Amino acid sequence: MDACALLGGPKENWPADLKERLAAAKAAGQLLIGVDRGALFMLEMGLAPDLAVGDFDSLKPHELSWVEGVVPDIRYSVPKKDWTDSELMLGIAFEDYQLDRLKLYGATGGRMDHSLINLFGILNPDLRPYANQVSLEDKQNLIIYRNAGSYAIPQEEDYAYFGVTCLTPVRQLTIRDALYELAPYDGDYLRSFTSNEFLPGKADFKLSLASGAVAVVYSKDLIRFDQV
Repeated sequence: MDACALLGGPKENWPADLKERLAAAKAAGQLLIGVDRGALFMLEMGLAPDLAVGDFDSLKPHELSWVEGVVPDIRYSVPKKDWTDSELMLGIAFEDYQLDRLKLYGATGGRMDHSLINLFGILNPDLRPYANQVSLEDKQNLIIYRNAGSYAIPQEEDYAYFGVTCLTPVRQLTIRDALYELAPYDGDYLRSFTSNEFLPGKADFKLSLASGAVAVVYSKDLIRFDQV
């Protein structure tokens, strides 16, 4: 089963067609997950989440009552906890629902501490086995994660650039069949190889690493600099 999760990040960072994406996912039988205020955002779009996770401290009493009256599976957390609501959601989604893939929206923008845990929470040792199954998208970026292995990373429509960011120490990180290739690289700190591009006529580039974890960040400019 595939799923889409909406977190509580600011609406101005959402993809412009998010409502249509979520409606299409629902129609295709995918699981819809609301994380804290994200559950309310879904209801305001006219979409009922199948699962809601959070302490819901950002909701007013009547908003929480609306969520509780509609969502069939609600997992409550407490404000003081070791895992954030987004981490709890990842654990529940993969362990209880046995998901194949999970797309996250509303995970960036607003408070930086929230954005950072949403970006890096998948490195939690209990969650990292699911890293290859998670993606995160906002209005300007699409992020996928890859643990050690060899991959053909496909080109994504509407994204002009990509970067590869080391999230952990890595060994033998290699990029091939891209505009800028990377010879086997070993590193022990977070480093990002940015502003790369797919080759004309190539549907993918080749990524491999012997150990560690990386994020592949597809991105696009929101301003066309030839029009400035």
